[in-house]
Amino acid sequence: MVAMPDSDPQLLELETGPNPLFTVIWLHGLGADHRDFEQLPDLLRLPADVPVRFLLPDAPLRPITINGGMVMRGWYDVTGLDINREARPEGLDESADIVRTLLSRELERGTPAERILLGGFSQGGAVALYLGLRYSQALAGVIGLSTYLPVAGLLATEAHQANRDTPIFLAHGLHDPVLALHLAERSRELLTELGFDVTWRTYPMPHSLSEAELLDLSDWLDVLIKAKGPG
Repeated sequence: MVAMPDSDPQLLELETGPNPLFTVIWLHGLGADHRDFEQLPDLLRLPADVPVRFLLPDAPLRPITINGGMVMRGWYDVTGLDINREARPEGLDESADIVRTLLSRELERGTPAERILLGGFSQGGAVALYLGLRYSQALAGVIGLSTYLPVAGLLATEAHQANRDTPIFLAHGLHDPVLALHLAERSRELLTELGFDVTWRTYPMPHSLSEAELLDLSDWLDVLIKAKGPG
C-alpha cells in the first residue's frame, strides 16, 4: 500500500499499485476522520492485478446539535434521532459539493466515472447515497455501511437517470444502537421500490464493521471490478 503525498492534510490518498484503474472515495462517520478507515484497502480482498486508488477525505468541523452543539467532524448537522424524509440537514449539500470536487479531480486525472465508487460508513454512507444517486454521470457503484437514505422523500424526483442502474451495496448491524435497523431496512425498501439495484446484508453486530461484512463487500467489489475493468 502506497500513501500518496497531498497538499491537503484533510485528505488521505492511498494506492494499491501504480497507475490505478479504479478509485474509491470513502467517507467516515460522525466525529471520526480519515484515520478510521486508512486500513480499509488492506481489509478488503481486492483483485491483485487491478490497482485501486482510495481517497479518504475529512468532513468539515461543525457544531452537532444532538451532541449539545459540540464541534466535531461531521458531514452535516444532526438535530434528533427522527429522520425527516424531506428536510435537508444543514451541511449536507456543502458536503456533497466537497465530494463532487473529488469526483471532478478524478475525472481530470483520467479515471472515468464508471470506474469510480462512492461509499462510506454511517453519516458518510448517507452522503454517499445522497450524492451518488443524484450524480450526473454513471458511477461504478455506491456503498453504504451502517447507514440510511437521507432526504428519502425527494429521491424519486431528484435521482439522476445516469445512476438508475448503478449497483448499491448496503449492510447493517442487527444490534445497531446508533442507527436503528429499521432505518436501513426502510431505506433498502424504498430504493428497491424505485427500481435501484440493491445488494442487502445484515450481520449480528452493533454500529461497527465485521469480518463477514468485509468479506461480502470484497466479493461484491470483485464482481463489479471484473465487470468494469479492462478486457
